Amino acid sequence: KFTIEAGEAFVGLSVLGDGNTAIIDALETAGALLMQEDYLHKYPYDWRTKKPTIFRATDQWFASVEGFRDEALAAVDTVRWVPEVGKNRITSFVVGRGDWCISRQRSWGVPIPVFYDRETGNEVLLDKNILDHVQKLFAEHGSDCWWKLDEKELLPEMYKGEADKWKKGTDTMDVWFDSGSSWNGVAKGRDELAYPADVYLEGSDQHRGWFQSSLLTSVAANGVAPYKTVLTHGFVLDEKGFKMSKSLGNVVNPLKVIDGGNNKKLEPAYGADVLRLWVASVDYSGDVCIGDGIIKQTFESYRKIRNTARYLIGNLADFVPSNAVAYEELPSMDKWMLGRLSEVLSEVDEAMDNYEFSRATQALLRFVSADLSNFYLDVAKDRLYISSIDDVRRRSCQTVLHACVEGVAKAISPILPHMAEDIWQNLPYEKSTESVFEGGWPAHLSSFPPHDVDQWALVRSLRDDLNRVLELARNDKLVGASLDAAAYVYAPDQSTRDILTKLDGDRNLISPPVKTNGVDDLRTALMISQVNLVDSPEAVSSICDEAYVATGALSGCVVGVTKAAGTKCGRCWFSDEQVGKLGLLHGDLCQRCDTAIFSWEKHTGNKFEVEKKEEPEPVS
Repeated sequence: KFTIEAGEAFVGLSVLGDGNTAIIDALETAGALLMQEDYLHKYPYDWRTKKPTIFRATDQWFASVEGFRDEALAAVDTVRWVPEVGKNRITSFVVGRGDWCISRQRSWGVPIPVFYDRETGNEVLLDKNILDHVQKLFAEHGSDCWWKLDEKELLPEMYKGEADKWKKGTDTMDVWFDSGSSWNGVAKGRDELAYPADVYLEGSDQHRGWFQSSLLTSVAANGVAPYKTVLTHGFVLDEKGFKMSKSLGNVVNPLKVIDGGNNKKLEPAYGADVLRLWVASVDYSGDVCIGDGIIKQTFESYRKIRNTARYLIGNLADFVPSNAVAYEELPSMDKWMLGRLSEVLSEVDEAMDNYEFSRATQALLRFVSADLSNFYLDVAKDRLYISSIDDVRRRSCQTVLHACVEGVAKAISPILPHMAEDIWQNLPYEKSTESVFEGGWPAHLSSFPPHDVDQWALVRSLRDDLNRVLELARNDKLVGASLDAAAYVYAPDQSTRDILTKLDGDRNLISPPVKTNGVDDLRTALMISQVNLVDSPEAVSSICDEAYVATGALSGCVVGVTKAAGTKCGRCWFSDEQVGKLGLLHGDLCQRCDTAIFSWEKHTGNKFEVEKKEEPEPVS
């Protein structure tokens, strides 16, 4: 309602009701009403009370930025803005900035230490002596003493004699001036902290708020920006992209994500790492969404990393760093894998330095899932499980696993600290440091050069194309596992043929001597018993059923599959025409497995027993 300041005729009238009508009537009576009409327009409402906002014109304190606007704009150029669009936003705000209203009429806040003439209210008393005196009082008693002490106690000695003339002000400082001066109390005032600060981090709305107020106060006082880097992020929305609100019931409680709800089946406890993984994986430069479905997807990514780490640790149970094979002696596939590890670690390091956390996280997830788990470890099972314990092929694989588990643990440690430390504490050999957070970044794991990149990219593409054809053969019961099959491949261009020929090896992978090392071999990499390179696409079609022939979309090769020739080895499951024909000690094994078993028997003193199956008698 209107107060006496509006005039006696309006006292007590509703500002937006009958008072509004009374003012229009008064203007019309005075001949000051130029026009009156109704029109539809937007009007601000208070977000809490849901009622129209009432504006009042009152005397306020202002700070002019005209004296240092150009200096502030120059300071903007010295700052790194992440993302870069932030520079344009704050520049536009500083350019268009009017006088800054720094006073507020609130019952809390930092008081503006001003005294007014008690009779007129117009004369103001404020000088350096008053500021110094009030500052000492605030330091000793806190800023609330302004409200508790009288004028005589608040005025310095030189003004105490005229204390009755002055009345202390009740205005408080704008909170943006308050927070915008934090650089002075937090950073500049402490020897252990840097000024300008390394980074300011807040929501994108703070270009208008904290970032700008901090810039203006620091430039005005010291001529420099208070920060070296400013990082801004969007806002967290619900799973459907709506703003979170208690009234809508769509608020995601982070503690419930971490600890779970009352019903753990419906609201499981995911732990802090899963929440951290979600934060790190999203592009914070815009608004991000969160909800049950998104957290479940994040948990699957978390579980993929954890399960892969468990597999790595399990297969290092009999490994110590002294077992490592020198880089020069590693097979090409292992050198390629170490090169990929270094590439990913370098990308993660660079992304972290540039605050590109989602880029770092996605690079790690792709590496763990696609490169490590789906390809390398799948192929490595043959070496890890089939080769004898100290076989150089097995030890070379463990050398790679050793590098990968330590590299991944270090790389995920800023994002998934609990998992990283858990991995580190469960490494089955003597570690270089007690904690994953000691020893710094693994620079030695980031120095492996790229190796045969085109070769292994082709093999992986061919493997993906072949798996699509194998899936058709499996569905039709032609084969079961991929090792039940033989592949026929036609490469249309010479460079592809050269690579595949180099990796083709001898006709028999598992009976030495072999041209390849048994690791860098198409049969091993493709996890198929036989690979036959042919001279034409017609040759593939003439040998394989048309239903199981396709032109690979990724490799460009024509691939076909048939049932593998020979007998399946009872240990490694590769089919080989020599199984059962070589007069080996263990007749249902291939020569490689027979050699591995002989080594195991010699190493352990145990005897390998082959389970004999009774053949059913033929029915006459």
